[in-house]
Amino acid sequence: MSANTELREPSTATAEINGADILVESLIREGVKDIFAYPGGASMEMHQSLAKAKDRIRTILPRHEQGGSFAAEGYARATGKPGVCMATSGPGATNLMTAIADAYMDSTPLVCITGQVYSKFIGKAAFQETDFFGMTLPVVKHSYLVMDIKDLAHTVKEAFKVATTGRPGPVVIDIPKDVQQSKIVPEWPGEIELRESKLPTYATDGQLKNILNLIEDAKKPMIYYGGGIVSAEAFRELGAFIEKTGIPCSSTLMGVGAFPETHELSTKWFGMHGSAYGNLAVHNSDLLLAFGVRFDDRITGNVSTFAPQAEIVHLDIDASEHNKNKIVHHPIVGEIKQALGRMVELSEQNDFKKPDISTWTNQIQSWKSEYPFTYEESEHILPQEAIRVLYELTNGEAIITTGVGQHQMWAAQFYDFKYPRHHISSLGLGSMGYGYPSALGAKVACPDKQVIDIDGDGSFIMNVQELATAKIEKIAAKAMILNNQHLGMVMQWEDRFYGSSRGNTILGDENNIGSPENLGGLYPNYVQIANGFGLPARRVHKKEELRDAIQEMLDSDEAFLLDIITPYTEHVLPMIPAGTSVDQMIIK
Repeated sequence: MSANTELREPSTATAEINGADILVESLIREGVKDIFAYPGGASMEMHQSLAKAKDRIRTILPRHEQGGSFAAEGYARATGKPGVCMATSGPGATNLMTAIADAYMDSTPLVCITGQVYSKFIGKAAFQETDFFGMTLPVVKHSYLVMDIKDLAHTVKEAFKVATTGRPGPVVIDIPKDVQQSKIVPEWPGEIELRESKLPTYATDGQLKNILNLIEDAKKPMIYYGGGIVSAEAFRELGAFIEKTGIPCSSTLMGVGAFPETHELSTKWFGMHGSAYGNLAVHNSDLLLAFGVRFDDRITGNVSTFAPQAEIVHLDIDASEHNKNKIVHHPIVGEIKQALGRMVELSEQNDFKKPDISTWTNQIQSWKSEYPFTYEESEHILPQEAIRVLYELTNGEAIITTGVGQHQMWAAQFYDFKYPRHHISSLGLGSMGYGYPSALGAKVACPDKQVIDIDGDGSFIMNVQELATAKIEKIAAKAMILNNQHLGMVMQWEDRFYGSSRGNTILGDENNIGSPENLGGLYPNYVQIANGFGLPARRVHKKEELRDAIQEMLDSDEAFLLDIITPYTEHVLPMIPAGTSVDQMIIK
């Protein structure tokens, strides 16, 4: 029986196949259609098996392991399914570390497969050996080092279960080369039950009825929802709950799009650079319903003064988040999708009295009118204006990924998200270089959707090599660079708190930076770089060119880079300085 036949019909195979073939078949059995994988000495066997199975699983070759792992994250964030990436041992594996930590912070399901040196060399400082199992333990849900080929199929199945059960996250499978080369007759595992799956996962009716009672008595209630809503696919339940109760809401950046930001009850997102009206509403609430959130520092600021008048309910699947950052009155462990849906049912069964909070909602509308996201007009293209034009031309239908920096905040401020999984950004870890690779992953996952990376010049160049992946793999993810020749967010902090002293935040030629019209001092030339990778590109600096240039980017049938030259003097506002409260919010 040929190797190809063995891969295609392993369930009926009686011949031995090697560990690499078992791995690939296991991935296929888990529904994996795409894998982002960069080969090396310790992973060659697995790539040979992937090559044999290319009609059943697509292997996308990134140009750097970090690019591949960020792409796998983008794939996962766009679909809710685990993203899968692969690298060789040593430096190949360590290049995945940032994405693994990123996925851990943002609760992204990720399965990272790494080759390892021969078992007999582990712990002996062999060529390209690292203790990747030990290295990843602080930033994974679980790490596996597979020392016996008999454990491989079971390990893969369990890894996917761990990555997606409860609070999602990254899992590492480290496979020595001799385990990849060994042969056995495979035995495919059935359903796997994890110990944590036996824990209580549903809030009780009594707990949920208590929430409804609190709502009936509230005068200024607010809903604060986050990435847990997205992970749990609880969008419809959240919307039904908001409509049923009439309570205004504000999201974290991880929760953006789970409820339409165009809805009158939405205050978009709040926190350090969130809407002033969202921050004011949460700060002044008397009942705060926190759904699928973790009270991180960018949301709370000074935790002791966060929502000081509110009775707080915290509903989350992860009990370890309760009272970790903020002491709450009602910590409840439970699956958010079930809890929200059940509360709607209970409200209909028990004559729930929707509270009269018209005075409160009128106050929020007044704050919306008084403190909108805005910017002053300029003769130059402002980054906020570019994002707003993109929103208009895409009608809010595009999937937007971002790098990290000022552009990341402006993208969330000026693009109104109507759908979940349309805003993809590195938020807990804040990883520069995330934007374009994650756009590639999202586009692979959603080929019929427009996918645009809104990026900064500093962040984009960190994984600029993935333009080659876009070209060769024919992945039509677009890049819109807001180019101000500075590390903008760090520069903003320098302006606000360090007397504008520049501590290595200028990316271009210091002698030529000034007006956006001074193009001679702009380095690198992103148009030439994109053209060098065989992709179309355009640079604009005049306002009258902006709309046409963005439309040209959107109309391109292949990846396209649009370099928009913007002033470096813009700041992201509002801003609540780190460790302070809403009372210290900077509006202008």
